[in-house]
Amino acid sequence: MNQHSPVTRPTSDPRPARDWVKILAEYREPSTWRSSFELAATVGPFLLLWILAWLSLSVSYWLTFALSMLNAAFLLRLFAIQHDCGHGAFFKNRTVSDWLGRTLGVLTLTPYDVWQRTHSIHHSASGNLSRRGMGDVHTMTVAEYQESGPFTRLMYRLYRHPIVLFGLGPGYLFFLQNRIPLGLMNNLRYWISAMGTNAAIIGALAIILYFGGLMPILLIFVPSTLLAATAGVWLFYVQHQFETTHWEEEENWQLHEAAMHGSSHYVMPSVLQWLSANIGVHHVHHLYSRIPFYRLPEVLRDHVDLADGNRMTIRESFENARLHLWDEEGKRLLSFSQARARLKEMATPG
Repeated sequence: MNQHSPVTRPTSDPRPARDWVKILAEYREPSTWRSSFELAATVGPFLLLWILAWLSLSVSYWLTFALSMLNAAFLLRLFAIQHDCGHGAFFKNRTVSDWLGRTLGVLTLTPYDVWQRTHSIHHSASGNLSRRGMGDVHTMTVAEYQESGPFTRLMYRLYRHPIVLFGLGPGYLFFLQNRIPLGLMNNLRYWISAMGTNAAIIGALAIILYFGGLMPILLIFVPSTLLAATAGVWLFYVQHQFETTHWEEEENWQLHEAAMHGSSHYVMPSVLQWLSANIGVHHVHHLYSRIPFYRLPEVLRDHVDLADGNRMTIRESFENARLHLWDEEGKRLLSFSQARARLKEMATPG
């Protein structure tokens, strides 16, 4: 087993994970003032950078491109706010949260109601081997991979390759896959969400094209969206894909245990933590998703056991990209080479 584990310390608190629910419920109430401030502090710079990038088109395309790259950070934060809206954790009024989420969904190219439903499924089934397939990163077990044919193995290897996951995948997900309600095709509500978002996106792009031509789309909209999407996919990946994560079959799976032990605490510099809206405090978020993102650091300050649990640094997180198969016996995520060694070890007579 790799002695340099991508997650440095597991959660050490001896109490059952479900016992944290009552404790964390104390942090669930959002502040209307604070939420409004966080929204303004994100939308304001986002719009300002868009305007500056547009004005810079007459000065230098490289400057425009640079400003759009910077603006990707605020677009990512808008997605994080949309994420909190989906959990009912941003404003006390659920209707206000939902319509803010739908509006932000136009900017993030994400149909809000579709995403809200698939993300809810992710929360309710994370770490459950019997319920994989929606709202997660597809993960095969060592046994499943061994029993698969050459074509299935090839496709899985391609899917898990960093070039596909973090290079091609984000653009495909946000520009193409989000345009239809995959997995929810039989429900009119989600078609309305997807098509309504699509119509709003097309309308916004038409206005940009009419007043600015093609260059604002190519040098501002596309680069900022792609970079934000890539960062978002990476963050989602490291939240659950690490060596000591948690997977169980249905009969042994428990929601709160999976939330606590199958979600990482991604430790980042304060500026990145702010731009990602504390989404790295993911083990706490999965234990109680109604906590507003700006209260997650408060939880860690008050509860050292949670602050120390499942910690992962940025340097450690890069090791995760080579882990692909879940070893059900060893309870570890393995690389393909580690899985081969594991199978060879199992096949060797004692």
